Amino acid sequence: MSFPRITLNNGIDIPLLGLGVYAPEQKNEVRRAVEWALEAGCRLLDTASAYQNEEEVGEAVQASGLPRREVFITTKVWTDEMGYESTLRAFDRSLNRLGTDYVDLYLIHWPVQGRNLDTWRALEKLYADERVRAIGVSNFYPHHLDELFSIATVTPAVNQFEFSPYCYLPEVLDYCREKDIQPEGYAPVVRGEKKDDPRLLRMAEKYGKSTYQILIRWSLQHGVITIPKSVNQKRIRDNFDVLTFSLSDEDMAEMNTWYDNTRVAPDPRTIL
Repeated sequence: MSFPRITLNNGIDIPLLGLGVYAPEQKNEVRRAVEWALEAGCRLLDTASAYQNEEEVGEAVQASGLPRREVFITTKVWTDEMGYESTLRAFDRSLNRLGTDYVDLYLIHWPVQGRNLDTWRALEKLYADERVRAIGVSNFYPHHLDELFSIATVTPAVNQFEFSPYCYLPEVLDYCREKDIQPEGYAPVVRGEKKDDPRLLRMAEKYGKSTYQILIRWSLQHGVITIPKSVNQKRIRDNFDVLTFSLSDEDMAEMNTWYDNTRVAPDPRTIL
């Protein structure tokens, strides 16, 4: 199966659908999950230093036999690694754990007051040195990005943040698009917390799909890169089986009204 791709602001392509591997206590499961995802046609993998499973992701990619250039790997610098020199060292550690000589996308994982700018300068150096194909941020909201733009010479290619109908802030999407930053959404299925929502159940019944597939499809139709997490083989297959149907404009509009600020991660708006 060939997954759709989208072009970032620096001209490189990224798959629109991938696998998130936030599962720090499930290392063996992570390797198997990545192998299953790659078998299912996935070519976008999202890990992070903080997830403590970069080694398993790298091993699975190598075991797959796929050429390295065919797999788009994202990783991130954690909050206690931020700063100019410390970010450069953190990147080297991530590269070593992944067993590769470059990363496709490197992100600042969370904004940290007083450390964002030096960290971004380090990412710009990694980009200039062609050790990463693209750089970006995660969990940055407009006020964090405004600060970044005060010194940035490279526009972030991606902003990854929590994205579901229950955490839908159109002004964040609008800001990113105005600045030519590609939105990427994590936790699209809200870790199952909304699986009993009657509105979602009705939608799933209407389309003959699972509630998770409805949520993933909603995210994709917003043009947001979507990275559902799972270490279950059937769920992984189902999560990627979302390209043969579309939600109607009316159903998209209805789901856009479901916001209630349900989140699986902290709200970045509380971080100065």
